[in-house]
Amino acid sequence: MTRSLHLVDVFTDRPCSGNQLAVVTGAKGLHAPQMQAFAREMNFAETTFVMSDRPAGGGWPVRIFTPKQEVPFAGHPTLGTAHVIRHAILGGRVDRVTLSLEAGLTPVFVERSSKHELYWMRQRFPTFGRRLPRKLVAPVLGLAPSDLDSHPIEEVSTGLPHLVVPVRTRRALERIRVDKDALLKLVDGLEAKAVIAFAPSARTAGHQLTARVFVDYYGVPEDAATGSGNGCLASWLVQHRYLDDDAIEVRVEQGVSIGRPSTLHLRAMRTSRGIEVRVGGGVVDVARGTLVAPRLA
Repeated sequence: MTRSLHLVDVFTDRPCSGNQLAVVTGAKGLHAPQMQAFAREMNFAETTFVMSDRPAGGGWPVRIFTPKQEVPFAGHPTLGTAHVIRHAILGGRVDRVTLSLEAGLTPVFVERSSKHELYWMRQRFPTFGRRLPRKLVAPVLGLAPSDLDSHPIEEVSTGLPHLVVPVRTRRALERIRVDKDALLKLVDGLEAKAVIAFAPSARTAGHQLTARVFVDYYGVPEDAATGSGNGCLASWLVQHRYLDDDAIEVRVEQGVSIGRPSTLHLRAMRTSRGIEVRVGGGVVDVARGTLVAPRLA
């Protein structure tokens, strides 16, 4: 198989915004150290590798690497990789692509409107973990405990655990300055290694919330758009009835603080089986080519 490289931006409808993703197709035969080296070379939040030219066991086998390590699941790599498979391998003939990730089978489907195509992923039913006191978390973010909301600061996972931190105001959210050493110390004792802080309102009309995500543990100080983290956020919003409802449909703005404005669409509802979570967004092509270092030594 030819090893091709595709660069896409996810959770946006404009190139050079949203979250960058590198996708390598034809990756069969590559070993983990080679893929990790190339992910470090790209230095995006994540790089994905499509390990086969056809689905197997119900989904397309895909591996996801940050610059520092492999992860079992991540949101924008899931949507962006599904877009590449759909167009570069399947010629745009399908509206549903299922990825086989370390975290399990993850279906992605396309929803069309008059202006946009949105890719949606269904995430796992959430699990809820530890709760932390405001006085412990606030200094890590460079905030005072009074800057944080009275709702719980809590670990949530829909595939990749995040610590969800509710902030009282968008102004306080914008003031966050992470103490990296303190953050790494905080997450050392947690299942969640990433922090998603959010606040009500947004700079852009049509958005209800603003989020910022900090993942120094994975080599990404601040992420531009985080599907896995926002899936955790959607679950948390329903669990704690933050919006006074057991069903939500909201838009979240992320990435503005680092010059990569992004829009994440969240749908979640409480059912008899648990909280069902879907995260959606646009994907645009930026560049493509062929790898000239086939061994990725």
